[in-house]
Amino acid sequence: MSTHEESRLARVALTWLAEPGTRSVYGLVDEIGPVAALELLLDGGAPQEDLRDGVAARTRVGDPRAVAAEALRRTDRLGARLVTPDDDEWPMTVEQLRHLRLELPGKQRRVDIETAPPLCFWVRGAWRLDETLDRSVAVVGARAATAYGLHVATDIAYGLADREWTVVSGGAFGIDAAAHRGALNAGGSTVAVLACGVDRPYPLGNTALFDRIAETGLLVSEWPPGAEPLRPRFLIRNRVIAAATRGTVLVEAAARSGATQTTRRALALNRPAMVVPGPVTSAMSVGAHEILREQPAARLVTGLAQVLEEVGPIGELAPVPRGPERPADLLDDDARSILESLPRRGTVGVDDLAARAGLAVRTVLRTLPMLEELSLVVRRRDGFALADPAGRG
Repeated sequence: MSTHEESRLARVALTWLAEPGTRSVYGLVDEIGPVAALELLLDGGAPQEDLRDGVAARTRVGDPRAVAAEALRRTDRLGARLVTPDDDEWPMTVEQLRHLRLELPGKQRRVDIETAPPLCFWVRGAWRLDETLDRSVAVVGARAATAYGLHVATDIAYGLADREWTVVSGGAFGIDAAAHRGALNAGGSTVAVLACGVDRPYPLGNTALFDRIAETGLLVSEWPPGAEPLRPRFLIRNRVIAAATRGTVLVEAAARSGATQTTRRALALNRPAMVVPGPVTSAMSVGAHEILREQPAARLVTGLAQVLEEVGPIGELAPVPRGPERPADLLDDDARSILESLPRRGTVGVDDLAARAGLAVRTVLRTLPMLEELSLVVRRRDGFALADPAGRG
């Protein structure tokens, strides 16, 4: 076995011995390499007691190297592939995690502490992982999404894909599925980051969607083929969605939503974290609104243009929302004062109009022709009047 093959086998074995994201395992791999790290753990040299206990429990039910070899054979049979940091297509956005230490302040749960970079990815789909993720945005949100949330997620994802951005999400029901479908409907690329093996995407109700994604985008996982979608793995997975993309858009999220965890991880990585506001009466927007209240770095976005402003090239600014322009918007202060001093009904003479506006008569005489040209004022025999907005004179 070549050194390269041995290294790949060791990374798979380490992924089986300890859940992805385990800091001490990643630290060993970073310091002494995957092969030596695997040997150290199998010799009982894990730096923490809980890791030693976990390794011992796993080795009682199987030989890590044999399990890894079978996982690689199964990967080949699926037509999938293993991607490691030694491969050309390893994404730089994830590699940057080596220098962007993901810290979630005040957190005590293992899933919030064990947030190290991935050791490897299983990938199903023809596109290169690095190129697909290079211009990517995560669109995430509630599973029990409202019609409003589904519409917004689909619209944003369609617009991103139409502008050649990859849409990344987690493949779940609700907002995730809407985001994937929006990108697919635009003929663009989308990536589903899974919390289980790429051969058993979850939920089963989205099987047809996953097949479409594998044909035109990518299915990606840190877990080997056959791995089950255990509950903690969804939160472990979320750090990859946040880290692999240029920014994260949260469309809807209840008070205790995994989607808010993805957004908080993006914030911890100093990546753009964007939140779409919802109705204040909607339980599906409570978590999203709390992030806006608690996190000064989170940005409120209301559509595609504002998302692109956050993640796109410098200078790509969203247009400021404005109402329709009216001729009166172009007036200077004197002209506006004259216009506002005209009575709603009837006419007024020049002297009275000057008095009402507080302007010199000569200023009024100089300005009235311009207001007539703009069809804002009409001249009558006994003075001046406001023009009929319907154009009836």
